[in-house]
Amino acid sequence: MLKQYKQIKEMAHSEFPDIVTSSRIIHKRSPGSAKLRLHFNDQTYMDIWLSETGKYSFRWEQRAKRGLIHRHDNAPDHPEINTFPKHFHNGDEQNIAPSYLTDEPLFAVREFLEYIRRILKSLV
Repeated sequence: MLKQYKQIKEMAHSEFPDIVTSSRIIHKRSPGSAKLRLHFNDQTYMDIWLSETGKYSFRWEQRAKRGLIHRHDNAPDHPEINTFPKHFHNGDEQNIAPSYLTDEPLFAVREFLEYIRRILKSLV
């Protein structure tokens, strides 16, 4: 996963320098629990977690700034969504919508960063 995190980190800095201010790979004690954190110019951040089994979570954390959270993940906990197991928490944990991100992590993160860029530009 570290190789993928490094590729995503490089892509984020090269393609989104207008919103990505810094990044770091966060290592935890248990195997497979590392994640990549991207910091944005509005003092919010995005956590990217990938597993060897194909599970993922891309979370834009804005609760401290705007009271919002946006997260794409594929935890199998919303079978009512037509893109199951993929789904999108749109603003809070209870507002669940389909997730149409591609299945390839590098491209999926790019799509989510484009979404974040649009939102951040609309706030200026």
